[in-house]
Amino acid sequence: MSFTAYSSTKKIKFETFLSLHMNSREITTGVFWAIIRLLGLCIVAWLLFQLKSLIIYMLIAGVVSLIGRPISQFLSEKVKLNSILASTISIIFLLSILIIFFSLFVPLFIKQVENLALLNIDTLKINIETLVNEISIYFQLDNSFWKQQLSVDNLFKNVNFGLLPELINQTLELFGGFTVGLFSIVFILFFFLKDSFIQKRIILAIVEDKISDKVEKSINKIKNLLSRYFLGLLMQISILLIIYSLVLTILDVQNAFVIAFLCALLNLIPYLGPIIGAFLISILTMSSFIGSDFSTIIMPKTLFVLVGFLIGQIIDNFFSQPFIFSNSVKSHPLEIFILILAAGTLTGPVGMIFAIPLYTSLKVIGQEFFPKNKIIKSLTKNF
Repeated sequence: MSFTAYSSTKKIKFETFLSLHMNSREITTGVFWAIIRLLGLCIVAWLLFQLKSLIIYMLIAGVVSLIGRPISQFLSEKVKLNSILASTISIIFLLSILIIFFSLFVPLFIKQVENLALLNIDTLKINIETLVNEISIYFQLDNSFWKQQLSVDNLFKNVNFGLLPELINQTLELFGGFTVGLFSIVFILFFFLKDSFIQKRIILAIVEDKISDKVEKSINKIKNLLSRYFLGLLMQISILLIIYSLVLTILDVQNAFVIAFLCALLNLIPYLGPIIGAFLISILTMSSFIGSDFSTIIMPKTLFVLVGFLIGQIIDNFFSQPFIFSNSVKSHPLEIFILILAAGTLTGPVGMIFAIPLYTSLKVIGQEFFPKNKIIKSLTKNF
């Protein structure tokens, strides 16, 4: 072998060794930084979990700020008030609505707590047994299966009334935590309304400069669409509240407004909420007339209440919801139906509630960042 050939061979071997050495260093460095990133993600996840209460407060304040935003804008732009005064008046208005509802619910809650403290279990069982027997006779449920299923012992077999004092204590603790939470939400809400750009500034601080303009446009459009959406939901609840209250008041059902409000609020859970509401309004109507004749008073009044409930649902499904979806989130009712059904299947009732706002936000982002995509163009043609 010549000297030149030998040198060339040594050079190739050296370069191969150097290349392998460099590759191993790159692999080691890559693994090291991957571990660092994973640890960083774990730390961030842990911090988010520890700060979950604060995150929830900020999310609630963000949603309420979208509802109060039109009020604050009207006071700032039309009435010419400064941002501090406009935000303060908006919060006072929203808190006034909350206080009105609390003034209706708190006395009822206190009354129920007093009733629980003086609860006579034997009397309660007798009342329920009487109602169950009347239902069985009216619907001719005489076979042993139905008698066993509707028997008081079967209904109460899993109920531990000894836990009632503990439940009351936990409820009072929850009420104390709610007070702290409410103060936190109001404080955050004030700055969200006063400095409406603060959420935008937080988001823009963590994105790259080259996409900041698109992100800013997306944020503005999302805020406008979701603001209209949440105001539409308030209108939807208000219409149902009026219908249910009128029906229950006319039929002389106790605590008509409270029952109507609960059933209207349940309507926020798409499809599942109205079913729960129908069951709840039926049970509470029957319980209002315990001791009365079942066939002449309890059953007719319950049926009339359910007819009123059905009228409310027809108005909601054929008038309120199409108006809200077409004018706020600009989505077709069939599109919304498929979305909610998919969200409910994957994530349950919670997913059904948040599906529409999240879907609307994703559509806006898609339109801004991928405007030429055929699917996105089809979904956002009404934007």
